[in-house]
Amino acid sequence: MSKNEKKLEINGLLLFDKPEGFSSNQALSKIKWIFSAKKAGHTGTLDPLATGLLPICFGEATKFSNHLLNSDKTYEATIQLGWKSSTGDAEGELTKSTTSPIEGVEVQGVLDSFIGVSYQTPPMFSALKYKGQPLYKFARKGVKIEVKEREINISKLILLNNDKNILKIEVTCSKGTYIRTLAEDIAQKLGTDGYLIDLRRTKIGTLSVQSAYTLEEIEKFTLKDKDRCLKPIEVLMNRYPNIILSDLQVKKIKNGQSITLTKNNNAQTYALFTENNIFFGIGKINNDNELKAVRLTSTNIN
Repeated sequence: MSKNEKKLEINGLLLFDKPEGFSSNQALSKIKWIFSAKKAGHTGTLDPLATGLLPICFGEATKFSNHLLNSDKTYEATIQLGWKSSTGDAEGELTKSTTSPIEGVEVQGVLDSFIGVSYQTPPMFSALKYKGQPLYKFARKGVKIEVKEREINISKLILLNNDKNILKIEVTCSKGTYIRTLAEDIAQKLGTDGYLIDLRRTKIGTLSVQSAYTLEEIEKFTLKDKDRCLKPIEVLMNRYPNIILSDLQVKKIKNGQSITLTKNNNAQTYALFTENNIFFGIGKINNDNELKAVRLTSTNIN
């Protein structure tokens, strides 16, 4: 982008296949520059060593990014058994384990023991904040912080490959699950140490990396390509049912009023659409069947 080129008002969602070596913020800055976008944000941090799905929200889509952040995520992870890493991944100092994996153990059976709700302690080498600073800054100084356990939920964990003390697994988990810690815990249950040597995010909610664009593809985009590649904002709300409102109802909602619906609905969150099938926000229905806006798009984008 040249100095004279104006930044553009872009609204929508780009599915980006983040390459290895980029932090999520570096990737965001690169994409924002390529699209000359005024406003952009990413949903769900990936470590520089990790690759895969990193959704980039432009413009009005940034208002609704938290709804994707809370979705389950799917990863393909590769674990090296028999070694320990100071950081839990390939960037750390490696030490050969004094123990070997238990012979004859049923690996899938061990993986199955992690299915369901459990508690996990986030690693010190993480971006989790303590007193406004990421934990990894304390870890690099050798300062140990007592980190509270957090509830996580693993809904799927399957063995993809097991070859010469290298396991490849697929895991679907809740927000806040650290795959590095999971890799170490799996190794411990197998009777040895282990660390993460490769991580790729393949899904967030219903969004898949198969529909994502690589940096090489994006750098070759024409202006038309940039328009075509963006998904509409409502894709971020795939987890919610839709509700279509009349012009009068839309006007009331946009004016901050609640409306009483004639049809009984469950008390939950809905994606809101006009009669012309234009998404304009999300709303919540209370127990009295009243709908009120939670977050709306700017009126000038529709």
